[in-house]
Amino acid sequence: MSVPLYEAKAEFFRTLGHPVRIRVLELLGDGPLPVRDILADVAIEASSLSQQLAVLRRAGIVTSHRDGAAVMYALAGPDVADLMAAARRFLTEIVSGRVELLDALSVNPGDVEDAAVAVVA
Repeated sequence: MSVPLYEAKAEFFRTLGHPVRIRVLELLGDGPLPVRDILADVAIEASSLSQQLAVLRRAGIVTSHRDGAAVMYALAGPDVADLMAAARRFLTEIVSGRVELLDALSVNPGDVEDAAVAVVA
């Protein structure tokens, strides 16, 4: 039984729906890292990080391999880094639109309607 694409996408985004997982993906965007480096940056318990990495690994979003005593994690492909960059651009535009609206509110009350339409449009 095949899963509709929209359901697969929804499951994919649910997998991304945790702040620690997003932070891990951002960190791995610069290249593979050992677990100890990831742990130092995200500042959570090792067991919690292990659980989050396991979720990402099961979903095929990250890969892992042993390098001596260290376990290294990497993004499964460049599309993951592209997705994180696209999310950053999207959020930047949203925040930028809100800043423009805030500026319009503080400068000229008559410009509020124009600014609100520009943000919504």
